[in-house]
Amino acid sequence: MTFLELLDGAEVLFQTGNPQISGLQYDSRKIKPGDTFVAMHGESSDGNRFIDRAIAAGAVAIVTDSATEKPRKNAAWAQVPHGRRALARLSANFYGHPATRLAIAGITGTNGKSTTAFLLESILKAASRQTALIGTIEYHVAGSVLPAPHTTPESLELNSIFADALSHSTTEVVMEASSHALAQQRVYGIPFDCAVFTNLTRDHLDYHHTMDEYFAAKQILFEGCGTDPPRVAVLNIDDPYGRKLTGVSKRLGSDVVTYGFAEGDFHADKVDVSLRGTRFHLITPEGTIPLFSPLIGRVNVYNIVAASAAAYARSAKPAAISEGVANLSHVPGRFEPVDCGQPFTVVVDYAHTDDALRNLTALAREFVEAGKSRVITVFGCGGDRDRSKRPLMGEAAARNSDLVVLTSDNPRSEDPLAIMNDAVVGLQRCNANYKMEPDRNRAIAIAIHEARPGDIVLIAGKGHEKIQVIGDRIIPFDDVGIARESLQELGYVCETAKAIRNNP
Repeated sequence: MTFLELLDGAEVLFQTGNPQISGLQYDSRKIKPGDTFVAMHGESSDGNRFIDRAIAAGAVAIVTDSATEKPRKNAAWAQVPHGRRALARLSANFYGHPATRLAIAGITGTNGKSTTAFLLESILKAASRQTALIGTIEYHVAGSVLPAPHTTPESLELNSIFADALSHSTTEVVMEASSHALAQQRVYGIPFDCAVFTNLTRDHLDYHHTMDEYFAAKQILFEGCGTDPPRVAVLNIDDPYGRKLTGVSKRLGSDVVTYGFAEGDFHADKVDVSLRGTRFHLITPEGTIPLFSPLIGRVNVYNIVAASAAAYARSAKPAAISEGVANLSHVPGRFEPVDCGQPFTVVVDYAHTDDALRNLTALAREFVEAGKSRVITVFGCGGDRDRSKRPLMGEAAARNSDLVVLTSDNPRSEDPLAIMNDAVVGLQRCNANYKMEPDRNRAIAIAIHEARPGDIVLIAGKGHEKIQVIGDRIIPFDDVGIARESLQELGYVCETAKAIRNNP
């Protein structure tokens, strides 16, 4: 491929040279001889600072979004107005436009994206489709499970994944679209066949600043990012922002499929939730589908209905919807039980917003015997994130908990005690029974050692994550593993839990 072929369709302000290109990178540390280096402004660094390093490593062409950088004599050059948009066009060209040969479903919202994505993938598999999944927890490509550095990767990685998936006969991709990725145009040029909106509650305001800005980022998925709007928009009409999107999507010409708990084109009826799973009748435009899911709770009814509606938009039959929903036994870090034979329940969940904590503790409250059993909740708040949601999280944890153990999450550059002091305000407003322990390992142990038969211990905030970020250190940390260790200290045998964890 030549440099001009690589640039085809990109917005180019100035261009010189036309060497053969063997690779494409935006990280100068990964440059190999013959590569093109895309130097672009990022959120915390400027790739233009590393142009000369990239050339020294063998880059034969530079694409820059800087108006002040001057062409180098020993490299071809292109100046572009927007680095990420250019990266997206170049990535699609380099990999042969794989996204155009896939049916891609994008899922966005504050809560429920990962579970909805796992459910939709399971249904499509039951419909005999070859699938790939890209999301917060992990990536699934060609039967392999890969770590997920980002919920939605940069366009270069996305196109690489799409190309790999195509080479293994994949026909469908299910992917989460984060608000950061949408705002930063990481999905620029990707045609979404189906777009799903789960809900919008307070989160990421450290980045988006206001709920209006946060919603505007989510709306990009339904408007099209350098592409036409999606063919189908699947929208939660129980959420006010979902209702707003209904009007937007209709004006843009998308087919709109609505869903909700008790109303919408797809909704639930005769819901029965227990610790063994969830049963309900799925009401669809073409009739009723009896469903059983091993997943638990009202929030998962929403996720199941959303995934079913999206699968319907992808022409999945009722039998595939029923089978796919039943086949998904759990989603890592989403109401994930830690069972070592103890006479109380221990659950790990990713709930890290006040709305998610409220839903989690309300669900646990349904399963404890009033006056006899308790809900014990462990939670913390992330550092370098929206401070204003911390007391709200404290209130949410307190409302349905008999004991709260306030601890650290990923403090990052902040003092863990300062973060906890922000959150404890919400606990105190509710006159909560609480303990404070900044060491998350010890906090989990405190909660489990406090538990009595019939209690439910909720370990919230990190879910599937396997690390903790403290200052400039990244340390291994797995809530499930720590919970298991605490149970073993009490004499419970955790071999079954280990087997399930290692062989999902």
